[in-house]
Amino acid sequence: MKAFDYTYYGTKVKPEALINFLDYMFDINARAGELDRPQTPVCIWGLHGIGKTEIVRDLAKRKGYGFTYIAPAQFEEMGDLLGMPAIEGDQTIFRAPDWVPQEEKAGILLIDDVNRADDRILRGIMQLLQNYELISWRLPKGWQIILTANPDGGDYSVTPLDDAMLTRMMHITLTFDEKEWAAWAMSNSIDNRGIDFVLTYPEIVQGQRTTPRTLVQFFQAIAPIEKLEDQLGLVKILGDSCLDEETVAAFVAFVQESLQQLPDPQALLESEGMEVFQEQLADLIQEKPLRVDLLSTLAFRLFTFGTASKTSIQPRQVENMKRFLLLDDIPADIRLGLARNLATNKEAAWQNLLEDPDLMDLLLN
Repeated sequence: MKAFDYTYYGTKVKPEALINFLDYMFDINARAGELDRPQTPVCIWGLHGIGKTEIVRDLAKRKGYGFTYIAPAQFEEMGDLLGMPAIEGDQTIFRAPDWVPQEEKAGILLIDDVNRADDRILRGIMQLLQNYELISWRLPKGWQIILTANPDGGDYSVTPLDDAMLTRMMHITLTFDEKEWAAWAMSNSIDNRGIDFVLTYPEIVQGQRTTPRTLVQFFQAIAPIEKLEDQLGLVKILGDSCLDEETVAAFVAFVQESLQQLPDPQALLESEGMEVFQEQLADLIQEKPLRVDLLSTLAFRLFTFGTASKTSIQPRQVENMKRFLLLDDIPADIRLGLARNLATNKEAAWQNLLEDPDLMDLLLN
């Protein structure tokens, strides 16, 4: 991505840390709401397509919260925010817009891409951020406000937020992390070949058109193609439709040169016997010089598959994970990284594996 002097607010964090922060703030605000004290909205800053909106949407779904989404950049008039006037008796009142939640329950109002709104709309939102109400309506009890924004100081078409608005919120900035993205992608059935590509070349993700969002679009488009190497022309057309030219060239090269060397992590962990296990690794292990980048990708894919599966861990999977960790060809840093990752998992099968005498001796030496 072209270098810009972007202006961010709050600590730069990865997705997991952002989710933990939001969980914490939800609890703090819920307690404040119960005591009729002011609540504090949270604004999530970050580049386009990085997953800000989806993280909030998924979090609301996971917690069973109500969820309402608005994009104030689409608001043309203050009536879109305040509602429309109506006559009731001898008074003029405002009818709240239909997107305003009505039910008292735990819920999130997501104000998406807030700084793409017109300055007049932004000024109208200020009271909502401070009091959770406007002249015409009030958020029901239990609802909280989350905002997302793109950074200032670059090529984004945004309206700068002044200090009066900035100080009505708490701020945090989301950054991309390929390993957390890969774990999410596996749980959402994103094409394994795309996951391998991102883990192998994470530096290529942040582009002008190449973002986690557009990569998912691309990977979903190529998913029905069984052998990518046989339809590279179509693959390139699909890539050019949504990604930067450099990303497409890298993916085509990855398919031609590297993809066939990476075994499927599920097939590797479920290999029946040492011979089948070694057979699947042959293309990768025998290449000279050793493709450390691909081995690192495979190690993390083994970890995510082995620990994210909803089914119980089988003895065969544990045995094959041990075989991988004991391979002479595995560089020490990759072996230690995989062992460290497994140590963070609370499953007894992986904890017992790390207590294996042969493995402990190798890791310690």
